Amino acid sequence: MYHFIIKARLILKQNDKILLLAQTSENGGKFTLPGGTVEGKEFAKETLIRECQEELGIHLGGMDLTLVHVLHKKKGNENRITIYFAAHDYEGTLHAKETEKFRGITWAAIDRLPTKTSATVKHVLAKISAGARYSEFSKKSATHKVKKWNW
Repeated sequence: MYHFIIKARLILKQNDKILLLAQTSENGGKFTLPGGTVEGKEFAKETLIRECQEELGIHLGGMDLTLVHVLHKKKGNENRITIYFAAHDYEGTLHAKETEKFRGITWAAIDRLPTKTSATVKHVLAKISAGARYSEFSKKSATHKVKKWNW
């Protein structure tokens, strides 16, 4: 039996770099994008605003979020739909607040991602750079060539 999960993730760009969260080794040790699972009666943008406050200590304006990609990912017995939004602006001071999950933040050039960037993030960024608004992903289908893209 498959379970269905909806997630929302943020692509925050500044000076041709994107923001990545560095997971603790207990949580995989990868670089990932901020965001999380849609809970209760939330919509995806509400989830992203909440998660960015919890994870990064920043406030996003919901009207400033732009849909850039939708990913359908199969993982085990889960079907995950992740909605990726871009933002160029925020209020507050960025820092990794959930220190049990994240050891810090980093800004990375899209064409020079850290070695330990998650396969899912690499996949999504490659698809966005190619102009795709939708993609599908599983470990079996993983290929990633990320080019610099213009916004």
